[in-house]
Amino acid sequence: MQTIKHRLRTIAITIGALALALSAVACGGNGDGGSSSGDAAASSTSNSALPQGSEPVNLNPADFTTKIDNPYWPMSPGSRWVYREEGGGAIQRVVTTVTDKTKRIANGIEARVVRDVLTENGQTVEATDDWYAQDADGNIWYLGENTAEYKNGKVSSRAGSFEAGVDGAQPGIALPANPEPGLSYRQEYYKGQAEDRAAVVTVGEEHVQVPFGFYTDGVLMTRDLMPLEPKVQELKFYAPGVGPLLSMHTDGSFGTAALVSYTRGG
Repeated sequence: MQTIKHRLRTIAITIGALALALSAVACGGNGDGGSSSGDAAASSTSNSALPQGSEPVNLNPADFTTKIDNPYWPMSPGSRWVYREEGGGAIQRVVTTVTDKTKRIANGIEARVVRDVLTENGQTVEATDDWYAQDADGNIWYLGENTAEYKNGKVSSRAGSFEAGVDGAQPGIALPANPEPGLSYRQEYYKGQAEDRAAVVTVGEEHVQVPFGFYTDGVLMTRDLMPLEPKVQELKFYAPGVGPLLSMHTDGSFGTAALVSYTRGG
């Protein structure tokens, strides 16, 4: 799954009893994230069925839709998020756009195509088509990606690309329908290349400030792990009605990512 790593100039985030201070940029937007999920939602049967590790799943395409309206990451066509990315001495820009295109995945599910473009100094560094669909319970499934890294304007690598149902690759969960602290799930599985997993840390406890606004209502925080890179850990924050706000590495790389602008699609 694509990650974003950005550094801020002024931000305060409460994580349980721990306060984290980061450097941040000036605010924009009004921070109104829409209706809040508030306290952790009651556990549903769908939570207990979320995929783990390498276990195979048998999904019914009839249970899925490309109309993705999970409040923590609504993906209506035309929606666009812009992030400022800083880490490793580089400042980069990530633009995530929900397209009007769909793709029939090898496992039979019709997925929404979401385009990520990473640039540095105006030059494309990486461009990826990610594939998502939502099940009847409201879980957003991640079904694969077609990614290309660029060097001197030419594709230099497609490492990390995979498609659920091809060569043993399995889909995972991008965001659960009913996030509650301690809930864990696989994000993706393609042996030796994509084995990311995540867990919900808190729901409705965090205050997050990014260039696009200040969010206090119903913020979801998750913790991402990459078994193929055991030292890599990342916290991600989502606002209801908006989607991903911020990501920050806690593994010593200190990469952070902040939402600069968001446009809701039609």
